[in-house]
Amino acid sequence: MPRRRSPSPSSSTAPRNRTPQPVRVRQRTFGDFVKAFLAFVALAVLLVGVPAALAMTAGWPFPETFEPMEWLRQDISVSTFLGILTFVVWLAWAQFTACVLVEMKAALSGVGVPGRVPGAGPSQLLARQLVAALLLVGATAASFTPSLAQLGQTYDDNQRPTVAAAQQTPGLFAQQQEQAAGAAAAVAEQASHTEATPAAAKKQGDTKFYRIQPPEGRHHDSLWEIAERHLGDGRRYKEIFELNKDRVQPDGSRLSEASLIRPGWIMEMPGDARGGDLVEMPDDAPEVSPEVRQQISDYARTGDGASGGGDQAQGGDQAQDSGSGGGTAHVDLPRQRPAPETGHADLRRPAPDQVATPAQDSSSFGLPEALLTAPLLAAGLLGALGHRRRQALWQSAFAGIGGRRGMEPPTPTGDALDVQDALLVGADPEGVRLLDRSLRGLAASLAAESRPLPTVYAAWMSNGDLHLQLAQPSGKPPSPWQLGQDQTFWMLARADAEAYEDVDTAAPYPGLVSLGTMDDSRLLLNLESVPGIVSLSGREEDRAAVFASVAAELATNGWSDRMTITLVGFGEDLTALAPSRLRHLDGIEALIETMEAETRQRRGALGAAGHDSVLTGRTGPARHTRWAPHLVLLAAEPSSEDAMTLAELAADAGRLGIGYLVGTGSGDLPGAAWEMEITAEGRLLAPLLGLELDAQLLPAAQQRAVVELFTDADPEHGPDGPGTTPPFLVDISEQGRPAVYARLVGSYEIIGLETPDGERSALLHEALALLLLHREGVHPRVLSSALWPRGVTDDVREALLDRLRDWLGTDPDGTPRLRTDDAGRLTLAKSVVSDLDVLRSLYHEATQGKGVDSRAVRGRLLTDALVLVRGPLLADRPEGRYRWLTHEIVDAQLPLLVADTGLALAEFHMEKNRAEKAIEALNAALRTAPADERLWNELLRATHALDDPERLTALASDLVTRSGARGLPPRTEALLDELLPTWRDAVAAAG
Repeated sequence: MPRRRSPSPSSSTAPRNRTPQPVRVRQRTFGDFVKAFLAFVALAVLLVGVPAALAMTAGWPFPETFEPMEWLRQDISVSTFLGILTFVVWLAWAQFTACVLVEMKAALSGVGVPGRVPGAGPSQLLARQLVAALLLVGATAASFTPSLAQLGQTYDDNQRPTVAAAQQTPGLFAQQQEQAAGAAAAVAEQASHTEATPAAAKKQGDTKFYRIQPPEGRHHDSLWEIAERHLGDGRRYKEIFELNKDRVQPDGSRLSEASLIRPGWIMEMPGDARGGDLVEMPDDAPEVSPEVRQQISDYARTGDGASGGGDQAQGGDQAQDSGSGGGTAHVDLPRQRPAPETGHADLRRPAPDQVATPAQDSSSFGLPEALLTAPLLAAGLLGALGHRRRQALWQSAFAGIGGRRGMEPPTPTGDALDVQDALLVGADPEGVRLLDRSLRGLAASLAAESRPLPTVYAAWMSNGDLHLQLAQPSGKPPSPWQLGQDQTFWMLARADAEAYEDVDTAAPYPGLVSLGTMDDSRLLLNLESVPGIVSLSGREEDRAAVFASVAAELATNGWSDRMTITLVGFGEDLTALAPSRLRHLDGIEALIETMEAETRQRRGALGAAGHDSVLTGRTGPARHTRWAPHLVLLAAEPSSEDAMTLAELAADAGRLGIGYLVGTGSGDLPGAAWEMEITAEGRLLAPLLGLELDAQLLPAAQQRAVVELFTDADPEHGPDGPGTTPPFLVDISEQGRPAVYARLVGSYEIIGLETPDGERSALLHEALALLLLHREGVHPRVLSSALWPRGVTDDVREALLDRLRDWLGTDPDGTPRLRTDDAGRLTLAKSVVSDLDVLRSLYHEATQGKGVDSRAVRGRLLTDALVLVRGPLLADRPEGRYRWLTHEIVDAQLPLLVADTGLALAEFHMEKNRAEKAIEALNAALRTAPADERLWNELLRATHALDDPERLTALASDLVTRSGARGLPPRTEALLDELLPTWRDAVAAAG
């Protein structure tokens, strides 16, 4: 049968971009009553006293007659000025009165964000504070006097049909879809259920029931709290869920998700439930209305055998299929299944085949597990590290010719090497690419339809599919996106995401960050859109691991253009990961001062631009730089006063593109909108949000190792001077002829081995190429993840290594050419050599060895080195293979090495005025490094030495053509001005 939608106005008009926030009930103090009384007096003075005083002193603001032309002809006198001033005061009073009414309505309803009164920023803030102080005592009174909470409402209002759709993707919020959150409540009813005999179950007196309470202020009932109150342990909420799953409630809905319950629903309780608000015998309970008593009796008859008994788990899925098939397809959504019993509360989660993660080996081989299970974080760190190393290479390339420090990046050791291997194994760059293209493609499609970006609270990545959880329904998504299991989910299948291409649009949701997994579905929370502060409680070291993971991913992720991440109380060393994104502040005082200024600036910028939130200004024609997000990670627990200040700043943060994640040891942070807890076992819990994740962490040891990788790759790090020795030098004499010689520079060829037969030949060649490019050794899991990015079993990997050992054979002394070192890494014998090894050795010997003291030796070594260059690295590699090269910097090292060789050989020839020989060497190097500006500049100098203006003009014209619309580099242009002052006119005439 199709899903039922509530006809209640609240289901369509109530804002859903705020998550109900649990409020811990406490006894009101005398100070609370004083504040409430003063707020009442202030409201009375402002709402009643001001207009009364104006009416008595200045009179009614409107004139008795309406004669505009006559007014314009009158002189401006003191009375006229006072009349205008009086009218302005009346207008301000009317605006403030509207603010009070809006804030009062929002506070009493308990749901939604208060509407914004135009132009009433400070007035509405004052009204909000006065109303909050006044209702501080009223909320407590309402909890003891049900008639106050139900003022203006009836029981029938609460019984309108509500949505109870089967949610097949993990929901983020325990009460997100409570359509009747402001409806009035019935009295809590109970009866009991003993797990004895079927005969005993038929006795109504042996059954306990609980009726879901209505919201009290901003506090909503949940199964966790019910279990905590009546069963002594919130983690027993699952027992209540299993007893009531898929049974028809009084409003016609069904309980299909533990986090989705409605006021007025009836819950059958376990037999050991205790508590004063449970009703065991409704017939004898005079406070229960006859209608409610009948509902409990009818509900009791749907239990036990009527509900399927032991087949409940299977019947739940069937009920979901039959009850939610009204026009919304669910075949592509992750299926839910009961998770195995654990020591923690385990919510029903989707059961995808698997997340798009790398190799699924049975053991980690000593690699950091935290990074192996964080594919998006690992991909971001690996990409940023590769960029840093390439940047260091290029910066050192322009520092001088020959003998440069940056020629060979330092090889990591110890923990840093293990972390680098874990990054190589755990990274999922394809998943990052699809996520980035999918989000940008969605933004481009919405902009083309002139539709605003919806507010997204979270994203779920499951089996390659992407599910966006919206703050509120936003209509039909643009193709190829589809509606998910309800109007607040947009889904994109992996096959459709792969069809996306790069688009020129800003990243729409740069604040998404991975928090962990639920049954292999990965949650990314959009910290930027949270309506307030997110608090994180737990032990300090556990919180630090979560904070470090969040900071590292935000700083290096691939789906954000730019952002600012402010770290307070931790992570000063993490700024090395991305100095342009990460900044560290010393304390909370500096943070508050900074955020107060930025909040004012962003509010002013939004108002001046005419946007209601950063989402409307981030994409489309605006694309303003002020729409970049700012995420604050505060690990140091603030004081109560500082927490309230931060809460005030965060009240409007979601609209401004600012997010706050704040740590607390006690778990009680004033003003927190969402509360999470990290356990010592690595579980991230948020019961009231319906979350229990395997948390994504970056422990202290791995954090230090990651920072070490980045600082070692920094071009400013380390001593200046000659380049480091290559990791592997070969004997370049005739006696050093290798047993196995592989040509990698150009087309791939192997000399000294027979070509393997069958389909495994390509795998063996690829594995050997990886080992040849890493003479320091390759971790077995790095090798397997490079050859099988989607995962492979241990036996398949070991079988390949056995074939590789057999193929490479042994040296004459019987030593295998494929070995395993003490750390378990695979290494090649010195008798297995590549032309890249020889090229590095020749260049090193010519510039730092025998060639330094012998000109003839230097010229011969450099000439031999340049002869080895036959093209780019692995020029004919098959499509779809060798994808691991994207993580390597050898593609950047080889052109620099070839360019340095060509430059050194050209210098060698120019010392003897052999310009033609120098030009020949430079042209040979340009075939492999055509973008190296240094080669072109030396070619211009060598051509100029020929004293042939026509040839120099032709070369200049060729350079201008190659540079295209970008134009010549400044240094090249300056060199041409020096060598050929008339080159511009000559090139224009030739063109």
